[in-house]
Amino acid sequence: MEEREISKAVIKRLPRYYRYLGELMENGVERISSGELSSRMSVTASQIRQDLNNFGGFGQQGYGYNVKYLYEEIGKILGLDKKHNMIIIGGGNLGQALANYVDFEKRGFYIKGIFDVNPVLKGLSVRGIPIHMLDDLESFIRDEQIQIAALTLPKSKAEEMTALLVKYGIKAIWNFAHIDLDVPSDVLVENVHLSESLMQLSYNITRYEKEHPRS
Repeated sequence: MEEREISKAVIKRLPRYYRYLGELMENGVERISSGELSSRMSVTASQIRQDLNNFGGFGQQGYGYNVKYLYEEIGKILGLDKKHNMIIIGGGNLGQALANYVDFEKRGFYIKGIFDVNPVLKGLSVRGIPIHMLDDLESFIRDEQIQIAALTLPKSKAEEMTALLVKYGIKAIWNFAHIDLDVPSDVLVENVHLSESLMQLSYNITRYEKEHPRS
């Protein structure tokens, strides 16, 4: 059977479903209806049912969804039941902040190393994750079977580093640099433009203030 193409909007909502279901499990909730889930997520019950029906539905009429089962199934859809080895390129503030984020391992993402060009950082570690120099990058990617690279470099260095990562076999880049990367079609890029997110927030604040002027 030909696999059905899922829209980007649906895929973007899946991590939210996963997070909310995880919180429900922590609170001891065993089952939930699409209506109850809707009120928590600010997504209509109809939209939730449509989203989940893309993958088989998972619910029973009159019963709703088994929280633990749905959580596990969405985790499989997202690939979180697998182990993903990753590295961070850039040992500055942002790179170290990512390395300190302990939830990565809970989701199956294992940061194996941090890479930088600053010799002052050589031999240091962040949360037990060693900082290496770029001379070791090619062999490290090969030996540790690295799949993902988080790119936290300045814009001026990002393109050159991306070319190296592709050459060394990286197939997925989590891009925090303020630049759209040019990569081959078999390399995946997920862009995280923090300034764009902040500008969206600014727009929403401006719109709210227009709709709710102060007296």
